[in-house]
Amino acid sequence: MSFRAATRLPGALASARPRATLCSPKQLTSKTTLRHGSELAPGGELKKTPLYDFHVARGGKMVPFAGYHMPVQYASTPLAQSHIFTRNSASLFDVSHMVQHTLKGPAAAAFLEKVTPSAWSGMEAMQGKLTTFLWPGTGGIVDDSVITRVGEDEYYVVTNGACYDKDNKYLDEELGKFGGDVQWTRMENSGLVALQGPKSLEILQEVLASDIDLSKIYFGQSFWAQLKLKDGGASHPVLISRAGYTGEDGFEISLQGDKYPALETTPSIAEAMLDAAGPERLALAGLGARDSLRLEAGMCLYGHDLDDTTTPPEAALGWIIPPERRKAGGFHGAEVIIPQLTPRSKGGAGVQRRRIGLVVEGAPAREGAEIQANGEKIGVITSGCPSPTLGKNIAMGYVKDGQHKSGTEVDVVVRGKKRKGVVTKMPFVPSNLVRKVSAS
Repeated sequence: MSFRAATRLPGALASARPRATLCSPKQLTSKTTLRHGSELAPGGELKKTPLYDFHVARGGKMVPFAGYHMPVQYASTPLAQSHIFTRNSASLFDVSHMVQHTLKGPAAAAFLEKVTPSAWSGMEAMQGKLTTFLWPGTGGIVDDSVITRVGEDEYYVVTNGACYDKDNKYLDEELGKFGGDVQWTRMENSGLVALQGPKSLEILQEVLASDIDLSKIYFGQSFWAQLKLKDGGASHPVLISRAGYTGEDGFEISLQGDKYPALETTPSIAEAMLDAAGPERLALAGLGARDSLRLEAGMCLYGHDLDDTTTPPEAALGWIIPPERRKAGGFHGAEVIIPQLTPRSKGGAGVQRRRIGLVVEGAPAREGAEIQANGEKIGVITSGCPSPTLGKNIAMGYVKDGQHKSGTEVDVVVRGKKRKGVVTKMPFVPSNLVRKVSAS
């Protein structure tokens, strides 16, 4: 999975369905920007991704997001249409607000095994996976991240732009306490684009300037390659991962500014993809469609569905902790997290709350809406919007342990009125990730 996080999007978002609206999150104010704010450019100005001019020239509606000017949608494409086009064909997303790092050195794996609950030393080369950085003592989630082993002692790390300042301070302090041989590089002036949807593979195959059969690359795997540029030439090497944040098949393309002129190359690669695919196969998509797509896929949004007080078991992310780490521990918050993995009915500590999915009748439930059972508050909504794919209102939230089972009926208080909600398994829309089948 990759799933990634972001701050809440601004504006009312239009829907393809006559009596529904796509996710219409809170208006983004300077206060909420700072809540999960990332570093601004000198003078307090918003930063620009390598594709800023590219977006503006194509009618991108630019909004403040994670310290950047980012497109929430495009003038010619309603948000629900963009969402549905991604599910049926393919869309290109600018995700350059995400922060790209490398951790390198003989002690890099040991450091990662201290600050995350995942196993790294035995990981296959060019393989990535979801993990979480953790606070010592509490096991709370500092940030979610996708980390890929790109060399013997080198790991490529992507964190959330909305957590820029917090993550930088965390890594700096944790590396200082760790004291091992680890070199940390944060790649500034870099590009990151996501090609998502069922036609992603055929489009990317056409613009590859390297001899690679993409059908042999599976979800979570990465490779270095060159891509065709707008002028017909070949790009510098880029890191391509079969991953994404929509639940659809797709690829994320990293143009690393510490090695190459990513600011110049990113727009040329994007234009080459759009030209090669044509508008019937590939369109630009913004933050609005990205948010509704990830919610249908049951993927978390940091600062809303995950935060510093949430542990992986509470967030239904216990699966990121492999058996050997459950047994050995040794990671931040292990003394809290490991007992939570065993339910109280089986002698463990269990959890007090659990992340769930809901289908809600009537008006869509938004973040902060109260979840009740028999008139008593049992939880809260953390994300919610109408689903363009299903034509239903979907939401994600946390409820008391015991109220989390699929089919449980609850009340959700929306605009002062109780609406019926039913706990539903996630993802709401089946994922189409292409995974490698293990030999039996």
